[in-house]
Amino acid sequence: MEHRKQPLLNKAAFLRRQLRFVLAALVFVAVSLAIGVAGYMHYAGFTFVDAFLNASMILGGMGPIGDLPNNGAKWFASFYALFSGIALLGTVAVILTPLVHRMLHALHLDDDRQG
Repeated sequence: MEHRKQPLLNKAAFLRRQLRFVLAALVFVAVSLAIGVAGYMHYAGFTFVDAFLNASMILGGMGPIGDLPNNGAKWFASFYALFSGIALLGTVAVILTPLVHRMLHALHLDDDRQG
């Protein structure tokens, strides 16, 4: 990120930065989804499709589909849901970081010109 005394990044460089942050967020979501799928397959004995559905629904904030067969699956689903809530907030923050930085940097440049 550029320092406050540096000029605002040009549009092409900003878009490249934004793309890098979005790709990092997508990698994090993919890893989180893989953890959920593996956990549901292991603890609940779900097939890949059912595990993917449940992990996707929890990661997206919607909640699980169907009943969980045992206490191990319920413990996993509980912790995965807590992780997913924090992961969702973190992912949104990572995606918005370059945009918010650019807006604040532009406002700060305006303040420097006036003062």
